[in-house]
This record gives sequence, C-alpha cells and structure tokens, in this order.
Amino acid sequence: MPFSILGRDAPGSDAPRRQHLDAHLAHVERVIDRILVAGPLRDPSSGATVGSLLVVDVPDAAAARAFIEADPYYAAGVWDEIAIEAFSPAAGTWVGGLAWKRR
Repeated sequence: MPFSILGRDAPGSDAPRRQHLDAHLAHVERVIDRILVAGPLRDPSSGATVGSLLVVDVPDAAAARAFIEADPYYAAGVWDEIAIEAFSPAAGTWVGGLAWKRR
C-alpha cells in the first residue's frame, strides 16, 4: 500500500544534510524496491532544500514509520517534522492517467 512521508527540515539542518548525504543515498539504493518516488523539497525562491517527500510501498503506517526512521537523515536529525499518510494514486502521468477510467 502506498504511503506518503513528508519530512520538514529542522532549522540548521543544512550541515547534517551535507554530512550524511552519502549514507542517505546508500540507504536509498538499498531500499529502492520500496520507493515509488522520492526527492528533496525546495524553497521556490531560493532553491534551498526544505524537506523531503517520499511515496513508499509498505504494508501499513507502522512500516512507513520504520522505513523513515531507518534513514541516516532521521538519526542525524535532519527532519524535525514527519507526516505519514496513506496515499491513493488516482491521476497523473506517473500513475498512467486516470485511475477511475481503468476499472
């Protein structure tokens, strides 16, 4: 089941984000089979990274929580807010158009 994970960066997280980037990317490579889409969120004015968005394929919210807590960025305190929600992909090019038309 898809879950969205939104991690908002903690104040002053630029340095730990850079310091743990290699470990974070290695982690992403290890779990790529469960990631539907993921990437950094950027401030539209400055381009600075302000968080992360992941959509992952895991069985439940507890598994989504465990998934994000296994990321080196979590241990480094990069994110100070994490929101996890069940996600129902319904429309867009990434989901092949309009889900309700494929029934």
